[in-house]
Order: sequence, then structure tokens, then C-alpha cells
Amino acid sequence: MKYVTELECIDCGEIYAPEPERYLCESCDDEGLLEVKLDYERLAVEWSREELSSDPRGNMWRYGPLIPVKPGTPRPRLEVGSTSLYHAPGLAKELGLENLIIKNEGLNPTGSLKDRASAVAVVKAQEAGRHAVACSSTGNAATSLAGNAASLDEDMEAVIFVPERVPGGKLAQLLIYGAVVVSVQDNYEKAYNLSAESIDRWGWYNRNAAINPYLVEGKKTCVLEMAEQLDFEMPDWLVFSVGDGCTIAGAWKACKDLREIGFIDKTPRLLGVQAEGCAPITRSFRTGEPLEVTSEDTIADSIAVGRPRNYKKALMAVKNSGGTMVNVTDEEIMEMMTLLGSRTGIFGEPAGVAGLAGLRREAAEGEISRDDDIAFVVTGNGLKDIDNARRAASEPLEVSPDIEELRQIFEQRGIIKEDE
Repeated sequence: MKYVTELECIDCGEIYAPEPERYLCESCDDEGLLEVKLDYERLAVEWSREELSSDPRGNMWRYGPLIPVKPGTPRPRLEVGSTSLYHAPGLAKELGLENLIIKNEGLNPTGSLKDRASAVAVVKAQEAGRHAVACSSTGNAATSLAGNAASLDEDMEAVIFVPERVPGGKLAQLLIYGAVVVSVQDNYEKAYNLSAESIDRWGWYNRNAAINPYLVEGKKTCVLEMAEQLDFEMPDWLVFSVGDGCTIAGAWKACKDLREIGFIDKTPRLLGVQAEGCAPITRSFRTGEPLEVTSEDTIADSIAVGRPRNYKKALMAVKNSGGTMVNVTDEEIMEMMTLLGSRTGIFGEPAGVAGLAGLRREAAEGEISRDDDIAFVVTGNGLKDIDNARRAASEPLEVSPDIEELRQIFEQRGIIKEDE
């Protein structure tokens, strides 16, 4: 918290002290999102790229000066961050591009980028004196919270509210981590409402990233880390799947932080991608009209948020970057799961690859140039949603234990030639 100065409402500009349980602006009700403000002038003088490079920690906490937590508060023991960055020339060629890099956030401890936000959440819960932290989630925020809470030396209970459609892999994670899991027999919006009511009634710390300003600060470490991995030479475009808007908002906050303290010279444009069956933010971006609540009709459960509460920050991020937004179908998402896997060996869940499907569409339509440098973030691991992965992939070959039968099938499929 050394460089945190205040919290500011993005609507009315009202200023608040950076208390751990300050979530929203009192004057703007549930629309008054707050932003963590940093002392950039002091940061630029007291912290440098050279100091960062000498930090021995291989996790997100190496960016401590930009993360709003107190230095002495215990951290979760899970090693969040330091995820791999890949150059993908083969996949780039398939998409009609020349330069594509992929950051695989599915390598985080519980399998998604949201570990970064949850790590901050359990630290802030301790700073607030709370021994229970709660959230509603379509899966990844929930599993990341449960895992990070379980890894603390301190006693911290995670209370999770999920809609009935949560994939089995994510539900299994929650139960293994020992969380209190409440399966709400309805959609995400109803799960969110019940979690909010419960948090107010029983005084738990609120991990819901849509309203907690500190969690965007955790998510931004993905792009802080990417920048360091690229030696602070930022790409032309950053591509993200978009659900409630927190992740892409965090990406832009990272770019702003880095630019303000002199670590980077240019900021990339943002491409935000939603599923056609649940795309309220894209609609607002394109029409300029207020957000309208939509259905949640997509296989990409992690971005199926019909009433996103962080949409204003997402819209500001995309617009301020000079970027754009696009929607993709579930069919395009499933196709991209197999294309990503077969060309790179990376297994992404539906929401994790939706951004890549959007990139292909924008490249095909000429909105993104062939020679642009592109960075795409796979936000979640495909093992979290095996059912949809099986739907996307081809079936295995079924044979009896007979080499001649196998040879005939191989020849029919073109796997071998007759003279082999």
C-alpha cells in the first residue's frame, strides 16, 4: 500500500480512503465503481526496471509496488503467476498473421488467470479482519478463491455460490479444496444476488471482482508479467475474452501503470471478445447505448455473464486503447479449441479460447493487419470443461486388437500409404 493514494469513483469522481472493505461509491449506488489510484511520480523515482529484474521472486508478488496490499500481510502459498509465453508461428499462419504470441494463464495453480485476483482477495480479507471470503462465480473465480484460501497458513473459509450449470471439473475442484459450495438452481445472476445478500448478512469479505476495486489490481499482473517477459516491448494488440469486464479492465490498468512510470513507450490496442449468446458489453460498445441485461446462452461458462457489473471499466479500457470488440459463435469457439491444441499443444477451455476466435474473425475482415504484433491470453485450462472439449474434438479410432484391421483403417484415413 506504499504507493496507493486513494480510491476514486469512475463516475462522479468522489474520493475515498483505500480501506480494504470499500467496494463502491456511496453516491452512485451499485453503479459507482472505484479505481485504485497510485502515486506514479513517486513510483517512477523509487522503482525501476532494473530493481524489478533483480527481484528473486518468480510469482505475481514481484510487482508488489503496483499491488495494493500491505507488505506484512501473509500471502497464499500457491505460486501464482510466472506463466509461460509462447511464440506461435504455425498458428499465426493459420490465422493469416505473421506475429502471434500466447500467454497461457491455464498454468496458474488452480488453472486460470483468476488466481491473480483471488490471491489479492484473501490478502485483503485478512487486512479487513475477516476469516471468511465469498463470491459468486461461473467456475474459475470460485476455484481460484477456494484454492488460494486453502493455501493460507491462516484460517480462511471460502463460501462459493455457483449457478447450476457449473462444469463438473470446476465443481470437483471446489469440493476438493474444502470450500462451502452453494449450488444455486438458477442462472449466474441469481447466484450473484444470493451471494451479495449473504455477504451483507454475515459480514464475509466480498471477492466479487465486479465490484471489488482491488481485484482488478490482481488481474493486471498478467499484463505486467507479459510486459517484463517481452522486455517491455509491447505488442500492437492485446486480445482477451470478456465476461463481466474485469480482466480486460485489468489489462488496460497494467498498461496505464507501466506507461505512467516509464516502463513502456507505447500502449497496445485491446480486442475484447464475447460469445454471441451472451454479449451485453459488445452491444453497448457498438451502439453507444446503456447496457442491457441478456441471456447467458453459450458454452463458454466463464464469460457467460448476462448482467456484467464491471462493464463500464471494460468499455473505458477498450475505447481508451483505440481498440474494438467482436462476438463469436459457440461453433467458432469449439473449432478454436481444437486448432489451438493441435497447433500449439495448449488446451484452453471455451472461454479461454474465445478471444482467439475473435482474433481470427478480425484478421479475416482486415480489422487487424497481417503484420501487426498480437498477444493473446488463454485465460483458463481446458481440463476444467471436459464435456465441451469432447464435443469439440474428433472421436478416437475404435478397433479390435488386430494389426491388419488397424492397417486398413490407417490407409482409409490417409494416416499411412499402402506401400508403408
